[in-house]
Amino acid sequence: MPTALILGASRGIGHELARQYKQDAWRVIATARKPEDVNKLSRLGAEAHQLDVTSAESIAGLGWKLDDEKIDAAWLVAGLYGPHERFPSQDEFDAVMHTNVLSAMRLIPVVAPLVANRRGKLAVLSSRMGSMSGRSSAGGSLYRASKAALNSVLVDAALTWGPQGVTCVSFHPGWVRTDMGGSSAPLPVEQSVRELRATLAAAQPSANGSFLNHDGTPIPW
Repeated sequence: MPTALILGASRGIGHELARQYKQDAWRVIATARKPEDVNKLSRLGAEAHQLDVTSAESIAGLGWKLDDEKIDAAWLVAGLYGPHERFPSQDEFDAVMHTNVLSAMRLIPVVAPLVANRRGKLAVLSSRMGSMSGRSSAGGSLYRASKAALNSVLVDAALTWGPQGVTCVSFHPGWVRTDMGGSSAPLPVEQSVRELRATLAAAQPSANGSFLNHDGTPIPW
């Protein structure tokens, strides 16, 4: 039975990833920050762990719990948008950068060896808004900066773990109807996740270090 690890599965895309993998008879390990969301994941049938991705101690604790696991597909999903147009406060900047960037810098060294055990795949949930060359708007500047930085972390992960058999991919999930995307977003979360999963499953080692749309279309850095 293949194993999926979903980091940030309390709601939206992360929760739907856990649900779909479980529905397809995968073993699912999933995390959430709040106890009530951990309980919800347990009721879904996942092996649920409490994790605060902004806490180094919490990440270290998860690493201890997952020691020597063999992961076929790992998803780093946890993310925060932050302020839209105005200048961010120090606290807002720290919250977005810690959640979207620092957490990945801390989690990937913990998770990637577990994925290497199965020569599996590691995905981070980025955004087209993080593309530098494909940018045509300056809105959401802090979120854009955080996703551009996350993409850089992913490329470093690809260089580090690709030679050990891990295929590392950065994904744009589309504009999805979630709490973050809003009710007017055109893409149902079920479709986004279905396509994300299919694209990652089809990814060959040559895709290591790629930035892809949910449907597999390449996105410029």
